[in-house]
Amino acid sequence: MNQNTNYTGSCFCGAVEISVTGEPVAMGYCHCESCRHWSAGPVNAFTLWIPGAVEFSKGEDQVGTYNKTPKSFRKWCKSCGGHLLTDHPPFTLVDVYAALLPDLPFKPAMHVFYEETVLHMKDGLPKFKDLPKEAGGSGETMPE
Repeated sequence: MNQNTNYTGSCFCGAVEISVTGEPVAMGYCHCESCRHWSAGPVNAFTLWIPGAVEFSKGEDQVGTYNKTPKSFRKWCKSCGGHLLTDHPPFTLVDVYAALLPDLPFKPAMHVFYEETVLHMKDGLPKFKDLPKEAGGSGETMPE
C-alpha cells in the first residue's frame, strides 16, 4: 500500500460511508472486554489510522458517539446501528473496524489484551498481555 491508496466502507444500511487513505499504522486483533462487548463477538479485528487519513464521505450527520472511557469514543450509524469506528484520542489513532473495509488487505501483526481473551488463536502472531510498550502497555507477551 502507499499513501495514495484509498479504501471505502459503509455501515450496515449504507447511510454512512467512510474513506481511508494511505496505509494503517497497525492491524491486529483486540481481545479486551470492552471491544468484545461492543462488537458482540469474541474478538475485534482492528485497523489503526492517523486521524487525517479517515473521513466520513457520506452521512456524517447520521453518526452517533458513545464513550465509556476517555480512551475510546465509539461511533455507529444512528439509522441501522451499524458499528463504524472508534476514536482513541490518547493515542491519536482511529480504529476503523477491519470488517468495514472489505477491499483492504487485512494483515494482522499482533493480538492485544490477550490476557482477557475468550477465544484462543494459534496463528504465530505476538500475543500482548495488554499493549505493546510503544502504546503505553507493559509489552509483555503471552503464550498461544
